Amino acid sequence: PIDFAYAIHSDVGNRCIGAKINGRIAPLNTKLQNGDQVEVVTAKTQNPSPTWERFVVTGKARSHIRRFIRQQQRTEYLTLGRAMLQKVFKTEGYEFTEKAVAGVVDQFRECKDVDDVFAGIGAGNIVARDVFRSIFPAHKTDGETGKQINSPEDILSIKAPHTERSGKTQPMPIKGLIPGMAVHFARCCHPLPGDRIVGIVTTGKGVTIHTIDCETLEQFADTPERWIDVSWGENSDSAETKIGRLIITINNQPGALGAISMVIAKSGGNITNLKITSRSTDFWDMYLDVSVTDTKHLNNIVAALRATPQIVSVERARGR
Repeated sequence: PIDFAYAIHSDVGNRCIGAKINGRIAPLNTKLQNGDQVEVVTAKTQNPSPTWERFVVTGKARSHIRRFIRQQQRTEYLTLGRAMLQKVFKTEGYEFTEKAVAGVVDQFRECKDVDDVFAGIGAGNIVARDVFRSIFPAHKTDGETGKQINSPEDILSIKAPHTERSGKTQPMPIKGLIPGMAVHFARCCHPLPGDRIVGIVTTGKGVTIHTIDCETLEQFADTPERWIDVSWGENSDSAETKIGRLIITINNQPGALGAISMVIAKSGGNITNLKITSRSTDFWDMYLDVSVTDTKHLNNIVAALRATPQIVSVERARGR
């Protein structure tokens, strides 16, 4: 009867709960004979059973049964995996969004979308916390996150854990400079170790270091003699912090500033300055200066901020 039901239509086979053969109720594993009259009984609540594979004969029926069971299992795994990942987000103090997960799908083999990631977690093929770490690679679990944030002044008081310094700053080693030459780091692009950089000679001031893609460099396009080929030295990736500047647009809603401070603190950065450049009913635009160790550290913070629902956009300042 099962083979017969699937021969009619896959939905008939999937919903088959019984059969009448020649007017008599018969088990689903009854073998049909030529000339039998078969009536298939269906119900909307019925689903195929894995045991059906033991007695079906046709490949069509077997294929439909396996496909339905795989889909059913995937749905269960997906629901379970999503719940497991939501729990990790909640435990670490972050708001869960599918947008955040979508940004790291390509980091997991054989995953094409967020549903694949959820199903992988539910099936035990992907660890939920590994997904969380991919979204927030610089996350720290012991940051100060309980303070209420209502203003730019509040946000500056949030510090990352274990980042206190002695107060002494060491000059960043730069290769390609004349010994003794004064060096300054441009405040327009805030170069960080890991950036490609260039030096611009300014009479009476020495050399100013810019990132290679700084928009300010357009001013010096006609004076190539002022350009110096430089690079970071061996100790440029020391533990000393530097300033990276971000341009951020956030939703004008309660908790948005708090979300920024929490994400940056948990990512090991400190906010050193904040300037709101534009306000409207719906959005705030701002510059944010963040104390970080290098370009990779800042990029990790940017990735974490982009995964935060209250933030509309975030990018690194390039010569502004």
